[in-house]
Amino acid sequence: MFAHLSSPSQAVVSVTELNKTVRQTLEASLPILWVAGEISNFKRYDSGHCYFSLKDAGAQVRCVMFRNRAALLDFRPLDGLQVEVRAVVSLYEARGDYQLTIEAMRPAGAGALFAAFEALKKKLDAEGLFDPARKRPLPAFAQRIGIVTSASGAALRDMLTTLRRRWPGIEVILYPSAVQGVQAPAELLAAVRAASTRNEVDVLIVGRGGGSLEDLWAFNDEMLARAIAAAPMPVISAVGHETDFTIADFVADVRAPTPTAAAELASPDRSSYLRRLDSLAQQLQRSMQRQLQQRMLAVDALARRLRHPGETLRMQCMQLQSLNMRMNRAIHGNVSSQQQGLAQLERRLTRQLPDLTPVQHQLERLQGRLLQAGQRQFASQQQRLDYARIRLDTLNPRAVLARGYGYVTLADGQLASSVDQLPPRTAATLHLADGEVGITVDPAAPNQGVLF
Repeated sequence: MFAHLSSPSQAVVSVTELNKTVRQTLEASLPILWVAGEISNFKRYDSGHCYFSLKDAGAQVRCVMFRNRAALLDFRPLDGLQVEVRAVVSLYEARGDYQLTIEAMRPAGAGALFAAFEALKKKLDAEGLFDPARKRPLPAFAQRIGIVTSASGAALRDMLTTLRRRWPGIEVILYPSAVQGVQAPAELLAAVRAASTRNEVDVLIVGRGGGSLEDLWAFNDEMLARAIAAAPMPVISAVGHETDFTIADFVADVRAPTPTAAAELASPDRSSYLRRLDSLAQQLQRSMQRQLQQRMLAVDALARRLRHPGETLRMQCMQLQSLNMRMNRAIHGNVSSQQQGLAQLERRLTRQLPDLTPVQHQLERLQGRLLQAGQRQFASQQQRLDYARIRLDTLNPRAVLARGYGYVTLADGQLASSVDQLPPRTAATLHLADGEVGITVDPAAPNQGVLF
């Protein structure tokens, strides 16, 4: 095929056609085969597809494992892991990259370690050491935190820095141990047992920084796993990076993706609690202000209800005046209504009465005639009266006295009409026209009717 493409008599082909022909040639000429190598630059994307390189001492090749095949793996691919892959040799046409499309993957150089890891994992899981029901919660405020790790490792420095930043008052007790190598399992076991025996911390962190599968293998020790499960305090496993898993991770009460994350899990965040306290203080202040304002409003309401007797009397007087005004308006309105009704009745009565104008004229004429008759009768009676007055004057004794006559009355006021009533020395009164004068009968005078 290549000889055919290179013939001078053929037209020039495009890059796309070239890459397509090469891919088809590779896939057709090479059967599915097993390739051994070390994983490098492994990445699993959100889509589930995995991309990495497979290398050995002399070369490397790009690899892709699509989601449907990656979901069948019973272990976690990691950088540095020796594996054997069943693959199709192909070409990624868009970039012209030669690559392997992985159909299956199995551990190679670390196959024995993975087998031992899986066997121990199944054993301990069957015994219930991984049961979530036996996991203990972490204390909210740990007073002391124990750390099982290398005294010279970067993981210890990271954890101490995090603890000082988050809660400076926490006391840290280090149980130093090797974290890799032949002596690491025994030292890790001794450190965990020492922490359990002394039982002086509230939570224990067991961990180290990242590394290869062989570097982390000490944390897959069965005795260490059982010691962690038997510890009297909660244990946080913080081994390697987020993608690293060990038996210690499964048996511990809490797994932290990194040592720094373990320190954050074990310690309260001072700044967040300070913010929380500040928020609570502000809420308390606002609550107290609201309650104080409510109490002040209640006092004001009671003060408004609590009046001086004089004020109460004044209010009652005002209310009485208001009621009096309302009563007067009601009476006035009632009277006005009655008056209006009466006026209406008067108008109706007026409409019902007969016309009295002729009678009124006749009455006026009769009154005139009656007045004239009365005047005439008065004049006649006046004449009669004048005549009687003249006659009376004629008969009036005082008129006689005016002509020079007089009369005598006795001491008892009796009129003396005879001299026999006037014996000598009798006191009497002589009445004349212009007055009266007292007299005494002279005893020497003869009793011949002469009084004095």
